[in-house]
Amino acid sequence: MKFRRLGRSGLSISEISYGNWLTHGSQVEEEQAHACVKAALESGITTFDTADVYANTAAESVLGRALRGERRESLEILTKVYWPTGPGGPNDRGLGRKHVMESANASLKRLQTDYVDLYQAHRYDYSVPLEETMLAFADLVRQGKVLYVGVSEWTAEQITRGAALARELNVPFVSHQPQYSMLWRVIEPQVVPACEREGLSQIVFSPVAQGILTGKYLPGAEVPEGSRLADARGSQMIARWMRDDVLNAVQALKPIAEEAGITLAQLAVAWVLKNPNVASAIIGASRPEQVFENVKAIDVELGDDVLTQIDKVLEGVITDDPRLTAQG
Repeated sequence: MKFRRLGRSGLSISEISYGNWLTHGSQVEEEQAHACVKAALESGITTFDTADVYANTAAESVLGRALRGERRESLEILTKVYWPTGPGGPNDRGLGRKHVMESANASLKRLQTDYVDLYQAHRYDYSVPLEETMLAFADLVRQGKVLYVGVSEWTAEQITRGAALARELNVPFVSHQPQYSMLWRVIEPQVVPACEREGLSQIVFSPVAQGILTGKYLPGAEVPEGSRLADARGSQMIARWMRDDVLNAVQALKPIAEEAGITLAQLAVAWVLKNPNVASAIIGASRPEQVFENVKAIDVELGDDVLTQIDKVLEGVITDDPRLTAQG
């Protein structure tokens, strides 16, 4: 495994992170989830990403049990707050102080740890003063329950405002977690420059575009059994890519991957890691072998000629409008 520093901080994380969105506590039985976590650890992955809302808190609990017995100091555990949890009361969501503090404490119990390495605002909350949210984060840092703070799917302007408040409060604000892939590049025009300026790195999710960039979805073909598209819980985001022009373009990437001696998924993960502002790419898995295969992307070197070929093949199906930030 290789490691990169997170923003301007002293925290290093693995170039490949293991995430359990849509898998643990949902699509994957617990025994299989534990096997995938074991595969991640065997592959050298030390960074594990989750969120309280995943499987309505069950994903955090599964991850906590899967990591039980591991040396805590050798791991980086990341979680998030914002989306509704609990019975749906008025304070069961958002970035108000009450929900942030209570959610953090609940996440720690589910994850069976005294602290998380990175606590992330899962979205921007327009209904709560940003000062209130950042102060709550600052207090969690002072209490030792959170080491670093990050956000997910924020715009460049929101990141800039958050960074200014973080400096005032001496909060280690170090990361942004967006969707990013060869097909979805909306962070490149504005978000990445803002993060570079403010000292934040990207921890990207869906580097294989919810499975589209594996090449398993074929134009006009039946949806593969057991795939994310076959599950209503995972189909909403992937549906945007189920167009013949996108699927044909992805198939046209196969010769590029074959020439490099790698799979399409490895090509996709290596592509996002080529961006110097990306500290880590989050992979999910329903089978251990998927972890072992995707981790091989860290050894893939993509030259400028390959990047040019990729852009040419995908021309016309790339989404890069910065106005779509937070729609990931």
